[in-house]
Amino acid sequence: MGSIDASKNELTVLVTGFGPFKKQYPVNPSWEITASLPDYLPPDRAKDPAHQAPANLPAVRIVKDGPVRVNYEVVRDMVPTLWDDPDQKVDYVIHIGMAGPQPVYSIERRGHRDGYDKQDVDGELLGDEQRRKKEGDKWIWHDVPDELLTDLDIENIYKRWVERSPDNLRLQISEDAGHYLCDFIYFSSLAHLYKQQRPRKVIFFHVPLHSDGESISRGKELALQLIRSICEVGLKKALVS
Repeated sequence: MGSIDASKNELTVLVTGFGPFKKQYPVNPSWEITASLPDYLPPDRAKDPAHQAPANLPAVRIVKDGPVRVNYEVVRDMVPTLWDDPDQKVDYVIHIGMAGPQPVYSIERRGHRDGYDKQDVDGELLGDEQRRKKEGDKWIWHDVPDELLTDLDIENIYKRWVERSPDNLRLQISEDAGHYLCDFIYFSSLAHLYKQQRPRKVIFFHVPLHSDGESISRGKELALQLIRSICEVGLKKALVS
C-alpha cells in the first residue's frame, strides 16, 4: 500500500481481502473482489430519486490492501499498519472474507476476542490463552472486552445496502463472524481502535466461497454498494451531529 496524498474533501475507504485458503480454495473470492474494485466509487446509477446519493457526497477513494495471508501473526502485525500510517488518511475499513457455499452475503456486527482453536494455513494456532497467562497485563488484548461491536450505524447501512442491491440476493446482518481468521482480523481492527479510544469505523463483509467470474462480479457490485451505503450513512450522521 503506497502513500496517498488524499484531499480533505475526499473520503477514503480501505478494503482488505484474504489470500488462498488451503489447497481446496487456491483462489479466495474475497481478494478477487477486493482487487477488482476501482480506485474511486463510481457515479451513482440509482434511478429512484429516493435511493440516489446525496448531492454533497464527496469523492470516495478506494484503497486495496492484500491479499492478506490466512495467518494469525501476519494479521496481528498488519492491522495496526492499516490504521496508523501517517501518510494514509483512512475514514472507513472494510475487511472482506470467504464464508461457506450458501448464497448469502453478510455484514458482521461484532468481533470476538476468544475461541480461536483452529490452525491457520501454516498449521499454527493463535495460542492466546497461553500468551495471556504468560504476559498478564502486557498481553495485547489485556482489558479489552471479549466482544466488540462496530461503531458504524449497521442497521441503517444494511437498509440502504438492501435498497440498492438486487432483490434476488440474500443479504443479512450476522452476529457471528466465525472464530477464525475473518473474525480475528475484524476483532483485531476493533480492538486496535478500542485501545486508542478511536471510533470503530470498520465492518466485516462475508461473501460465498465461489470464485467464478459471475460470483466475483456480483460480489464487486455488492461491495461497491456497501461502500456507498457506509459513506452516505456516515455523511448523514455527520450533518445532524
